[in-house]
Amino acid sequence: MSEITAQAIQAQKAARFLGTTSSELRNHALLGMAHALTHNQDEILAANAIDLVDAQSKGTSPALLDRLELNAARLKSMSESLKALSLLPDPIGEVLEGSTLSNGIRLVKVRVPIGVVAMIYEARPNVTADAAGLCIKTGNAVILRGGSLAHNSNMALTRVLANAAMALGMPQGSIASIESTEREAAEELMTLHDYIDVLIPRGGAGLIRSVVENSQIPVIETGTGNCHIYIHGTADAEMAKNIVLNAKVQRPGVCNAAESLLVDESCYRTILPPILKELEEHGVTIFADEPSRALGAVMRIEQASEADWGTEYLDLKMSVKVVSGLSEAISHINTYGTRHSEAIITEDYAAAQRFVNEVDSAAVYVNASTRFTDGGEFGLGAEIGISTQKLHARGPMGLAALTSAKYVGYGNGQIRQ
Repeated sequence: MSEITAQAIQAQKAARFLGTTSSELRNHALLGMAHALTHNQDEILAANAIDLVDAQSKGTSPALLDRLELNAARLKSMSESLKALSLLPDPIGEVLEGSTLSNGIRLVKVRVPIGVVAMIYEARPNVTADAAGLCIKTGNAVILRGGSLAHNSNMALTRVLANAAMALGMPQGSIASIESTEREAAEELMTLHDYIDVLIPRGGAGLIRSVVENSQIPVIETGTGNCHIYIHGTADAEMAKNIVLNAKVQRPGVCNAAESLLVDESCYRTILPPILKELEEHGVTIFADEPSRALGAVMRIEQASEADWGTEYLDLKMSVKVVSGLSEAISHINTYGTRHSEAIITEDYAAAQRFVNEVDSAAVYVNASTRFTDGGEFGLGAEIGISTQKLHARGPMGLAALTSAKYVGYGNGQIRQ
């Protein structure tokens, strides 16, 4: 038996115990995990420093280095997220619906843990803490397989969190990380359908596509974010500029950053040049269509290719296109988007409602940045990912998304005739 299979079997045993634990015990474990992150700060940051040096030597982009880096402030934020989780209502045991059948059986539908959750993810060590916390809160065991860039960080975080959880009553195997970063380890993990209940990939398009195509375990697809902002002809110019800048440059390496800007032909000559100049001043390279380039507003602008319309840059890059109106904007987004987060800037209520109704996406915004698609911002606590599919969850996945349901029937001797 391989080490990975052994971890999965241990996780399944842990999940059966976790499903019977009290809310108080799990919340106590979360508080212990939160304390452990800051108490073991030196160990975690030393491991992260090794990863950062290695990543820099490989020419990793600044945006990805930002996602990889841990510091005292970020560890404190991760710790506070775990504390906040402990204060949220426990979803386990919640009665979703109930009725009394004609035969007298009282039937209720209740939330239960999924069981064993596995994650394959790239260079974001904060995901390790978020996933561990969410799974403990919901009575699930978790198996983590992080990317090679964050290997030392992830292993240190897992040791710290798992030890803290076990010290406060959680079973061995509740939180585990796969040591190997070889591709074969991920491939084996994807075959363990007898022990793992759901697999969540979190990272770039290539990773997610590989998991979806090869996993024998049910998959919840997350993360790829080719997000758009459409500036309607009635948009307020200053609002549009502020939203575009925030959505693109605040953290360009995250999945809810805007990658594409669409501007209505009725207003692009006046509203687009100031936006392009601001983007250039913030280091953004523009990949634009001919009308946008013909404005001559900036120097750092290149001809967009067909591939640019569908690219998630995760960098200081943005595609820009002038569209004939709302219909073309919606069609373009539904063609090239990844069903993550889309926004319209408009003063026209009817246009806003049509955009909301016709754009097929997990999150749609009117006059707001796409950067708000986040479990914390949505009041869900930490998130385990942002689902871009329609089953079993969609959008930021908080506690409820990590549960299933069970029907319980209470009778007094009924038999079926």
